[in-house]
Amino acid sequence: MNARMKNPAQVVPGAMQALMALGAAERATGIPETTLQLVHLRASQINGCGVCVHMHARDLRKAGEPDEKVDTVAGFRDAPFFSDEERAALALAEAVTRLADRSDPVPDEVFEEAAAQFDEQQLGALILSIAHVNLWNRLNATTHQVAGAW
Repeated sequence: MNARMKNPAQVVPGAMQALMALGAAERATGIPETTLQLVHLRASQINGCGVCVHMHARDLRKAGEPDEKVDTVAGFRDAPFFSDEERAALALAEAVTRLADRSDPVPDEVFEEAAAQFDEQQLGALILSIAHVNLWNRLNATTHQVAGAW
């Protein structure tokens, strides 16, 4: 597989810096980095973004997350490896990523569970982070970025 072009964030002046700054702002709210990585992995699995699936699984393992946890992200509801906070974040990530799959894209119970686990600033950062990884997924999928090449 070959990329169709460089990632647009590398081509458009200032875009990469803006996206990196958004990521830094999200992390500055105190959400655990592993929670953000889990959310990014799950959204990337749903979107079929090989670059991001590879990167986030690798980063989780480098951070010391066990293979059992990384390997069962898609089954987080039934796997015993996740905290209540992580489950709430992952459920929100699925809902936000799959907006067109149902008439009520982000059900109240999903949002309320996330709001119970995170303060308002963290919840805002989590929503931004989910939208952010969805942006990366779309950039990578559209331009056929190659997993492992970054």
